[in-house]
Amino acid sequence: MIVVFVLGGLAVLALFAALHRYLWRRLVRDVSAPRGRYRRIGTVLAFVLPLTSLGALIGGRALPLAGERWLAWPGYLWLAVLIYLTFALLVGEAVRPLLRRALDRRAARTAPEEAVLVAVPATATATAPAPEATATAPPAVPAATDEPAAATRRQFVARTVAVAAGAAAAGTVGYGTYGVLRGPRLKNVTVPLAKLPARADGYRIAVVSDIHLGPILGRAHTQRIVDTINGARPDLVAIVGDLVDGTVADLGPAAEPLAQLRARHGSFFVTGNHEYFSGAAPWVDFVRELGVHPLENARVELPGFDLAGVNDISGADHHAAPDYGKALGDRDRTRAAVLLAHQPVMIHEAVKHGVDLQLSGHTHGGQLWPGNYIAELANPTVAGLDRYGDTQLYVTRGAGAWGPPVRVGAPSDITIVKLVSLRA
Repeated sequence: MIVVFVLGGLAVLALFAALHRYLWRRLVRDVSAPRGRYRRIGTVLAFVLPLTSLGALIGGRALPLAGERWLAWPGYLWLAVLIYLTFALLVGEAVRPLLRRALDRRAARTAPEEAVLVAVPATATATAPAPEATATAPPAVPAATDEPAAATRRQFVARTVAVAAGAAAAGTVGYGTYGVLRGPRLKNVTVPLAKLPARADGYRIAVVSDIHLGPILGRAHTQRIVDTINGARPDLVAIVGDLVDGTVADLGPAAEPLAQLRARHGSFFVTGNHEYFSGAAPWVDFVRELGVHPLENARVELPGFDLAGVNDISGADHHAAPDYGKALGDRDRTRAAVLLAHQPVMIHEAVKHGVDLQLSGHTHGGQLWPGNYIAELANPTVAGLDRYGDTQLYVTRGAGAWGPPVRVGAPSDITIVKLVSLRA
């Protein structure tokens, strides 16, 4: 197993190095003079930026939070730029020959005029032509066929593609970063439940997941989320995992605004996989102190339905595995049941236990396109509302971001799930 892990890591590093060599070739070597300042700066960045990204990925295990921030911002942002810069340059590979062909045709059209100008001697006059001179003059060589001119056209094409690719990547990542730092937007979803009594018709649950407090997203991010939720005036708040990427000692102050959450029936929390990377038990105790109720394989009866929560699958490695029997086994199945479970793959157990609605996160909706296609390989639903047998599953895209503070094609959200009774 260790050998496979090492080989996999080496393969990833080799791909990482190959991508940066390709970027250096297209963005530095092809567009600059061999000994120019741009060549020197570009070469240095081709080494420094990937090292910064690697440092950001492993810094959380070796550096204090303050030091991690210095690596996280440039390192993670460069990873996002790397993705879209590579895509843009690959598109440029298809455009490059078309541009060169167009420039070659333009040069060929101007070549006859240049040839005539070269063929006429500088001392010739209109009144006294020299037949012998015209007979013995050397043939003109069109400038368009000169190697220096062709090299100039190649460099012009390289620079055009490089500038366009850089602008596309910077614009994409810039807009995606703005979307994360601005904070999630409210999304409304209506879910009909056959067992929901008429008196609970219109019950509103604010679902928030994947806040990912860490070296980039901190207290201000939490405050934006709390203000957005409170402004919606929900009946209940459900935090479905991946609240943090760090310890209580480092990130406790960043999570403190959760104490301001206001809902008629309170706020509830279940663990995600990232809580177990950071120490889930201290975080469960901490959110309880903030007035948020952890549901560790537990259930509460609310007016009109049962609300249950199970630990994340990752808890199995920490003696805290999800226990559906404990959370759901002895309940009255004539009542509607809503289950909080971080990962969408937990839907299969929810179906077995007669859950009416499961609320999940985890996927981020893919976060960075085309990550949604990769997320589809590991999750039954990446985002939105789906049905599995008699059980419905809603997956929120989450309110934060992991790694790069960037979202492309998967905007962050806080979802207000409105429960509708078919008996109303």
